[in-house]
Amino acid sequence: MSDAPAAPSRLLRIAAPALVAVAALGLWQGLVVAWDVPAYLVPSPLTVARTLVADRVLLLDSLAVTLSIALTALAIAIVAGTLIALLFVQSRWIEMSLFPYAVLLQVTPIVAIAPLIIIWVDDTRTALVLCAVVVAIFPIISNTTLGLRSVDPGLLDLFRTCRASRLDVLLRLRIPGALPYFFGGLRIASGLALIGAVVAEFVAGTGGQGAGLAYQILLAGIQLNIPRLFAALVLITLAGVVLFAATVWMSRLALGRWHESELEPGD
Repeated sequence: MSDAPAAPSRLLRIAAPALVAVAALGLWQGLVVAWDVPAYLVPSPLTVARTLVADRVLLLDSLAVTLSIALTALAIAIVAGTLIALLFVQSRWIEMSLFPYAVLLQVTPIVAIAPLIIIWVDDTRTALVLCAVVVAIFPIISNTTLGLRSVDPGLLDLFRTCRASRLDVLLRLRIPGALPYFFGGLRIASGLALIGAVVAEFVAGTGGQGAGLAYQILLAGIQLNIPRLFAALVLITLAGVVLFAATVWMSRLALGRWHESELEPGD
């Protein structure tokens, strides 16, 4: 009986946003047609869809370039951010000494430091990846550090009473308890990695074969090819949604059987 409410809940979770999207697209299409808005100002959804189909090879190739940069940056941010968080939890002095510099990276606009990174690093792709890492790494560091610190004091006392080593406390208590925080940071970092990759491509202005979606947006804007610009924006948005959905799926896979944040009502 507990499964009965869960199915409508899952269906509603998909149907409600889909209905909003259909209504928004219908309103957009209706307003563009009713007001006879030219495509070089605001193209209709149908025009954008036709452009996506017509320019699919060019746009998908560019999307693959941008995604490869974003995913590489996200992987580096996960590894580096987790290791830094593990370092921070070993000593309050280390955390107090180094955490402000992680905050400094977060609050510094990437558009301000991206030109320096691109100048200092000879390989353009490596520079773009580093820019995206700078944007994406802070949520991993901050959330994972918070999770590693947020252990149950009673359980920590129990481990100490049982004379557990520091490694045992880390592996059996702190890391499992930090997983929900880590996946929360991962959801944020996945979108930031994509944003960082696009912004870095804008700053670098790389073009030609192997250019990312940011270059296609710049070129479409210069050429007043607004339907292609919108089509590229749609692909970036969809890529961000897919990345977020993938992190949600991984979180449910890791936490779904035991942590309350992923349990359905009635489980």
